Amino acid sequence: MSQFSPPACPVPHEGADRILLAHGEGGRLMRRLIRDVFLPALDHPQLRARADGACLPPVEGTPVVSTDSFVVSPLFFPGGSIGSLAVYGTVNDLAVCGAEPLYISVAWIVEEGLPVAVLSRIVEDLARAARTCAVSVVTADTKVVPNGAADQVFLTTTGIGRLRPGIQWDVQRVCVGDRIVVSGPIGDHGIAVLAARGTLGLELDLASDSAPLHELIGATLAHSPGVHFVRDPTRGGVAAVLHEVTEAAQVTLEIEEAAVPVRDPVRSACEILGLDPLYVACEGRLVAFVSPESASSIVRLLQSHPLGLRAASIGQVTGRGLAEVHVRSPLGALRVLDEPAGAPLPRIC
Repeated sequence: MSQFSPPACPVPHEGADRILLAHGEGGRLMRRLIRDVFLPALDHPQLRARADGACLPPVEGTPVVSTDSFVVSPLFFPGGSIGSLAVYGTVNDLAVCGAEPLYISVAWIVEEGLPVAVLSRIVEDLARAARTCAVSVVTADTKVVPNGAADQVFLTTTGIGRLRPGIQWDVQRVCVGDRIVVSGPIGDHGIAVLAARGTLGLELDLASDSAPLHELIGATLAHSPGVHFVRDPTRGGVAAVLHEVTEAAQVTLEIEEAAVPVRDPVRSACEILGLDPLYVACEGRLVAFVSPESASSIVRLLQSHPLGLRAASIGQVTGRGLAEVHVRSPLGALRVLDEPAGAPLPRIC
């Protein structure tokens, strides 16, 4: 008869320079990780209280909440990191709802073996991005999973904001004749991240477009009565947004391929890889559906902001009932833009 032996738990090393499972077990190492890595960068009264939640003051107006997760690989790329991306992506989800961002909560899933220095750098990037956006990280959680159960770091965020006065953006307001406007060149983020992986031999002078959109929207679209709907084109790129609108509003869209702003390095990389820039993720761009009489003024407003210098009107809503997206080539040929069936570039955001 065999004798049962309980599993042995290794004694954690106090001075470990890599994340151990003990860092997520609620004991001394976890408290030290919070004290030495998270609190110095994310310092806030709510975090210093070390409660299981945050008591926030009343939000004037309509509260807006958004949740997102970030699994980008590599963790650091030209123009950002998973830390800054988590903040900007959350802020942008609130911003395209017409909200002013206020607070963020963050859940960290950390793989055993990650160097503490790498985690510290990500935390500092996240804190710096939060300060840039004037949002507060008010509550957080950390879990450590065994080596091989994740890919270094996953982040999940929840953002809280308040709806700006007068905003009534809704996909159901999209109607025939509306113009489709983008705030700048598309595909920068996806191609920059792909190049940073170093697996395809792409050497590009290109940085991610990762940036917060709340100030751009607050200075332009929030004061424009002709705006009907706004979305940021992340996974699936602009094509995914267009198909979301066609399905929800039951409209037909037509895009002028020559009008879509694309940087030369992105266009070249897409040609080499057989990709369409319309499917490639952005992290600092918006797509807006606006009334035809306001389109020119909205483009000019966007172009007056540093994040909208190359804003352009790229198409229009041409009909109702047939939920399709058409692309007109520079030679006048019309093709159907298929809905993305999957991610052409995985682990992008």
